[in-house]
Amino acid sequence: MLVIISMMTLGVLVAAAVAIYVAYPHRGEDLPVAPQLGNAMRRGVDALPTLEDSESRV
Repeated sequence: MLVIISMMTLGVLVAAAVAIYVAYPHRGEDLPVAPQLGNAMRRGVDALPTLEDSESRV
């Protein structure tokens, strides 16, 4: 039972992090309460490889 509760909590935390990223840093705005968290999210996303617009159309 503890494993199920911990996995559900982890899923909710990941979903909340994605929602917060889409709501603020992805649009170029700072988080109102913790701007350091928004900067860390931007650095993390900038470190990941992405496809350019021309590369995604095949």
